[in-house]
Amino acid sequence: MRIGELAALVGVSTRTVRHYHHLGLLPEPERLANGYREYRLRDAVLLARVRRLAELGLALDEIRDVLADERGRELREVLAELDSDLARQQQAITARRARLATLLADPGLSPDSAVSPEMADVLRGLPGGGGSRFAEHDREMLAFVDTVAGPASGFADMLRPLVAHGAEMYARLDEIADAAPDDPRVAEIAETFAALLPEELAAVMSAQGPDAAWLEEMSAAQAEVFRLTIAMLKERKC
Repeated sequence: MRIGELAALVGVSTRTVRHYHHLGLLPEPERLANGYREYRLRDAVLLARVRRLAELGLALDEIRDVLADERGRELREVLAELDSDLARQQQAITARRARLATLLADPGLSPDSAVSPEMADVLRGLPGGGGSRFAEHDREMLAFVDTVAGPASGFADMLRPLVAHGAEMYARLDEIADAAPDDPRVAEIAETFAALLPEELAAVMSAQGPDAAWLEEMSAAQAEVFRLTIAMLKERKC
């Protein structure tokens, strides 16, 4: 049979057959005097075997190793590894579907909802952006940190003690949006914030420098609040 007939019989494309020839998965028969390759039934049997293994999820290099092991030991090992991989994928898919179900059941679904469940819980406890410019900025930054650090960092848990004070702190920071960095209210807010910070979050903030990138999006007075807070925390550690 010709290559097109072989491909049609096994249910693959002629391009796939040629690719398998190139990789050494399927021996290439000699050409006849007319220049055409003549395939036999054993070629179809081998091609069907390659197709079955590929459909199981084996990579082509794994299939080559399996075919080289006549006693099937390689196949057993590869299939066991594949089964373990599929089990892990299934667990991940189950967890993702559970997360999607939670999101779809949320009547207040928003872009913020797509963060980790831990951070979503924190954001639900904080005031919405509404008329607070700083609240909008803060929610964006918290979602960003959650994405970069991930729930395993425990960052959301560090924030929980601050949730009850969110509305007050946002309002005070909004009040100084257009103030000068040396406005007396700046130091007062910094002292309040430093006193509210739980120990773990205080340790994270005290490791920040005065030119931290997350300060760039704030007004001069708001950024100064956090610079003073960081300085106070560093002094507290001494």
